Amino acid sequence: MNKAWLHFVLIACVGCLGFARAQDAKSARQIIAEAAVLSDDSDSQVKLVQSLTGLGDPETEPLLLSWKEGGIYLVPGADGKKVAVTLAGDPDAAKKETAIRLDIKEPLKDAAGASVRVSPTSAELAETDSSIRRAMKAVTDLSKLAAPNAKDRLMAISQLGMERDVSKLPILEGRLKVETDGQVKRAVQEAIALTQLRSPDAAVRLLGCKALEEIHPLSAKDALVGIIRDSEKAGDKPLLEAAKKALSAVESHRTVVNFFGTIFRGFSLGSVLLVVAIGLAITFGLMGVINMAHGELIAVGAYTTYVVQCIFAEGLVLSPFGMQMSLPGMNTTGWVYEMYFVIALPMAFIMAALVGLALERGVIRFLYRRPLESLLATWGVSLVLQQIFRLVFGSNNVQVNSPSWLSDNWTINDVIFGWNRVFVIGFAVLIVIGTWALLSKTPLGLLIRAVMQNRNMAACLGVRTERVNMLTFGFGSGLAGLAGAFLSQIGNVGPSLGQSYIVDAFMTVVVGGVGSLIGTVASALGIGVIDQSLQQILGNPVLGKILVLGAIILFLQWRPAGLFATKTRSLES
Repeated sequence: MNKAWLHFVLIACVGCLGFARAQDAKSARQIIAEAAVLSDDSDSQVKLVQSLTGLGDPETEPLLLSWKEGGIYLVPGADGKKVAVTLAGDPDAAKKETAIRLDIKEPLKDAAGASVRVSPTSAELAETDSSIRRAMKAVTDLSKLAAPNAKDRLMAISQLGMERDVSKLPILEGRLKVETDGQVKRAVQEAIALTQLRSPDAAVRLLGCKALEEIHPLSAKDALVGIIRDSEKAGDKPLLEAAKKALSAVESHRTVVNFFGTIFRGFSLGSVLLVVAIGLAITFGLMGVINMAHGELIAVGAYTTYVVQCIFAEGLVLSPFGMQMSLPGMNTTGWVYEMYFVIALPMAFIMAALVGLALERGVIRFLYRRPLESLLATWGVSLVLQQIFRLVFGSNNVQVNSPSWLSDNWTINDVIFGWNRVFVIGFAVLIVIGTWALLSKTPLGLLIRAVMQNRNMAACLGVRTERVNMLTFGFGSGLAGLAGAFLSQIGNVGPSLGQSYIVDAFMTVVVGGVGSLIGTVASALGIGVIDQSLQQILGNPVLGKILVLGAIILFLQWRPAGLFATKTRSLES
């Protein structure tokens, strides 16, 4: 029975190929025009549509789409026979349009040589039925196998792999011989192996299992489980053993992918925490100021990024305090528009630093060494800033579009590395290096360390402590703005954006050790990796976060000063 079925498929394939060769001399436009007029012979229409497979004519897909959507009409020609036409879209007073022959793309002429005009409401449509539409879909899907863009080919091959249509195996095997892109070639091999598992021939299914054992794709699990179940019922021991080996290889590969994926996600989450907390490590860790408005400084950077994006695009209309204000746009496109984020980064730092300077000069400078009062005052400032955001930008979230160079990903052995996550890791490394260089290698850093360790002694030595406080707080606030610029690329921007990260930021700084830059780095990365690992093990994100928080509480009971305790004379006193 299986051999007879295979003979039938082979004969059908040979027949289709022979029919396709007969059509080689014709273009896609001519073949579709011929098929459209055969309204009384659906089988011939299907064969003609199938003959378009592999033709490589760029007009194939748009013409088939036009036919399916009712854009092709049948009108009598000069000899009285029906001709497939499209309409030129030039209606006259009688709402008639010029008929364009589909086969030669020229105006249809009547017996007198005049152009024929047709009313779209009264002309006969070239109809399609379900079998013709299925043939159209098969042709368009297969045409993408030879698309010049590797991503388009990959998508088409993945679609065929999910369909697992045995009759399309020769097409996939032919594509494997000519494919040059490594990722696409692996996808073709996977599609072939998955499709072979549907074959009625046990020997072909066995080949599919051995191929899946070699390439071990993650998507093969369900198919292999089905083969194992069927093999156990049929008593096919060779196939059962091959399927089990393939499933074991897939599961082993999944373990490796999950391990490295968890590590990467942990480092990326830790980098997000680090970017958010690094500014707080300056204002809280070094200055001892409990700044509850740190989250709103993050939001300032995010909204600045949004404004810069709008200026690079079509502009922005704001209504602050009921007053209409319009920011003109540059209407840029392409790579010029996508460079908006490069400009937004320093602008986010500057705007957040200016807001931080105003906060320090207006409120915080009167509350040094008064932690409770500074906490309450900055909490009130955070509420005011949130309301300002609502008045200026509205209560709804705004969308910041990521540039293309942050929107894609690398896939290495099935481990996905998102470009935005890779960027934040590198971004965090640069921020840490820059902060360390500022504090350790510059005169300003020397003054900052001197004031933070012993303010009175530094003042006696002539250090202008108020100016140092102002610059330090401005720098920490600017770092918060940079965090907001990046967070705008991984989520929406709203008035309460900062409130989502303020607790995590304080937690990261306290666990690392107040005043310790290296402690903040270790804490952020440690919390990120542990959080992602627990989520992977438990399969429950909420429970994982609860366990992380509980572990942090227990850790602080054991080491209240954090991972890296800062010891100075001022603290010991």
